[in-house]
Amino acid sequence: MLRTQVVLAIAWSAAAFAAGFSGASAMEFTRRAVALGPRPSGSEANKQLQALILTQLKSCKCEVTEDAFSANGPRGAVAMKNILARFAGRSGRSLVITGHFDTKSFPGRKFVGASDGGSSTGLLLELARVLTGQPRVDDVVLVWFDGEEAFGEWTDVDKLWGSRHLADKWQKDGTLKRVRALINVDMIGDRNLNIQREASGNRALTSLVWKTAADLGHEANFPNDEIEIDDDHRPFLERGVAAIDLIDFDYAPWHTDDDTLDKLSAQSLETVGTVVDEVIQRLERQ
Repeated sequence: MLRTQVVLAIAWSAAAFAAGFSGASAMEFTRRAVALGPRPSGSEANKQLQALILTQLKSCKCEVTEDAFSANGPRGAVAMKNILARFAGRSGRSLVITGHFDTKSFPGRKFVGASDGGSSTGLLLELARVLTGQPRVDDVVLVWFDGEEAFGEWTDVDKLWGSRHLADKWQKDGTLKRVRALINVDMIGDRNLNIQREASGNRALTSLVWKTAADLGHEANFPNDEIEIDDDHRPFLERGVAAIDLIDFDYAPWHTDDDTLDKLSAQSLETVGTVVDEVIQRLERQ
């Protein structure tokens, strides 16, 4: 595993930390995640990806937490691990950006989840690079969720394992009270980027994201039509957090073996990453 970490780690220079969000860099992180093959929770490839994420975060000025837990699903207990990176501010409040790194388990198939699991992993790793060294008003917490996918059919008791675990944990220890906003990213690498408003998401935060996208010239990628999605933002939304989901669900290869890197675009990753980074800055200026 150590060898895997060394091979997969990307060296970041001081100049690189000063640069803005790079779609090419996010795409490279995504490529390295996808190169591990299928990454369902509990698999060796999933553990290797955890190691990659942790290795990259060592280059960042952040507090890293490994949130290990056991998910007792229809196939028995599975060891999972969320990974959190906290970039400290001074306000006592926090902004949270989340996404999942696992892939759906399809035994006998080679589902590598380039957009569904890969793109969120890559975007968060690139955002960690961007946040490094920036002065902060609020804490910014990046969360890589394990266990977003159901082991079997999507049901109330078999889905969103990592986010349900963390939302419950944060509610019990009081962390949720300090969260100003949570933005979840999922399947945001599609070449034909089309992120619809998630109907149940926090209206004010949604409006801010869509205005920011328009101000940056990306209104074509953020249309005003709505879609209802059950995703990793939902456990937090249900507990009163201002949370939204950024997802391109209009993606033909979803949960097929055609969800491969050639369907993705560095420009799409850069569009979403730049918008999220700007939203963080606008929230801190409020």
